[in-house]
Amino acid sequence: MSDRVHDVLVIGSGAAGLTVALNLAGRASVAVLCKDVLRETSTYHAQGGVAAVLDHKDSTDLHMADTIAAGDGLCDPEIVRMVVENARGAVQRLIDYGVDFSRRDRPDGALEYHLTREGGHSERRVLHVSDATGAAIETTLEDQLRAAPGIEVFEHHAVIDLITDRRVGGDGRRCLGAYALDAATGRVRLLRARCVVLATGGASKVYLYTSNPDGTTGDGIAMAWRAGCRIANMEFAQFHPTCLFHPSAKSFLISEAVRGEGGRLVRPDGSRFMDDFDPRGELAPRDTVARAIDFEMKRLGIDCVYLDISHRPKDFVIGHFPTIYRRCLEFGIDITRQPIPVVPAAHYTCGGVVVDARGRTDLDNLYAVGEVSWTGLHGANRMASNSLLECLVFGEAAARHILDALPGAPDPPALPEWDESRVTDSDEEVVIAHNWEELRRFMWDYVGIVRTDKRLARAKRRIDMLNAEIAEYYGNFTVTPDLLELRGLATVADLTIRCAMARKESRGLHYSLDHPRPETLESPRNTVLAPFGG
Repeated sequence: MSDRVHDVLVIGSGAAGLTVALNLAGRASVAVLCKDVLRETSTYHAQGGVAAVLDHKDSTDLHMADTIAAGDGLCDPEIVRMVVENARGAVQRLIDYGVDFSRRDRPDGALEYHLTREGGHSERRVLHVSDATGAAIETTLEDQLRAAPGIEVFEHHAVIDLITDRRVGGDGRRCLGAYALDAATGRVRLLRARCVVLATGGASKVYLYTSNPDGTTGDGIAMAWRAGCRIANMEFAQFHPTCLFHPSAKSFLISEAVRGEGGRLVRPDGSRFMDDFDPRGELAPRDTVARAIDFEMKRLGIDCVYLDISHRPKDFVIGHFPTIYRRCLEFGIDITRQPIPVVPAAHYTCGGVVVDARGRTDLDNLYAVGEVSWTGLHGANRMASNSLLECLVFGEAAARHILDALPGAPDPPALPEWDESRVTDSDEEVVIAHNWEELRRFMWDYVGIVRTDKRLARAKRRIDMLNAEIAEYYGNFTVTPDLLELRGLATVADLTIRCAMARKESRGLHYSLDHPRPETLESPRNTVLAPFGG
């Protein structure tokens, strides 16, 4: 089922993808493709905010220093500077689109933006919309997108693979488009484009417990790897310290801003413990807080710890955290009167597809922006609220480069339609369900918050077996959305394990009991994997 050629194919519809598309609107023909509805993204579910220097007591140098400190030696200072210096402009464009960031009254009666502080930040610099910033940004960008000229939207389309020029006798260095499964018809669509942008988000669904929506299965990372792109630093999986722990709650995040506004982490007996692990207490970076919670849970044999903000005035709590208040109340937890049961959960993928300052990958005409990419901004640990900022800044940078490149980008050649002549419908869907559960369980147990060489070796043996099973299954049966997600998860699990095995130290989000200290290197190294043995 062939379609006309678009100038740009954007795969993914969070803040990164929509920023690219809106910056191209009216100047290029754009297709935006997503595997659910447009707004079902990690952006939509983000509670925290966007970091930008707005307060006179703050500075871009301080924002840079905080980011680099959190990144534990692996941030690229030039990339950090680029992002931080462009933060104010990126935020202003959101405001121009209509995002109504929370404000507060000044002593002189005027209104100013309310800035909160999150872990790793030395100053208040996080703009937010109460505790539902991502929803406000995503819905605003979606409204803008649907009104913009020259943009075609393909919802409920799951990309199977990128298409390179190897299919038409080339050297495999140029991206020509993608094959995508249309969930409404069950047919595979051929989408050709002069430029392709991956904006598919991260891979946190590879773990048993995650704060992310169901679709965060590492699709873009996996398909870029299969197409021939380098992947870096997948060992740095960020675990958010505080997800709501309740048998009926699914992936509900308790924002870091709760700790930023005075929330205390306590044991079941009400005693605080973060000061035992870091002088910054509850405002320590997320990896420190997550390991502290993990340690206390294992030491005490408890299922969760508690986050208590009930000592703050009721009106303050409800006013700052209305979404969290309402959601917890649905489960019988009144956060103005009692502590919130919480556990760590996989939250953000700091590694990804290697790109440059314009979002360009190793393949000509292929870009990657947002959580799917590795830019050098986050280093070994992402600082809170820098992620949405990265989406905005790199989305704009990629769009600018695409507009410059399009006049010289040739139309892709004719390509073969998807061939299903040698596959059949499967009557063994239980294989997918079983492998899905097994993969996420051993990743949690063996490649989680705390790792050992033995656990990693055990995980590598399991993922090698699973990948062989999945490859055989994929080669013999008709593709389905579940099969595509399992295939992507298995690929990113393997990449994560390989990166973790290569790092013989503890740094940032990667903590190994066998290598508890950082390597004493003058210049810490990134873990970069090259496909095809390159």
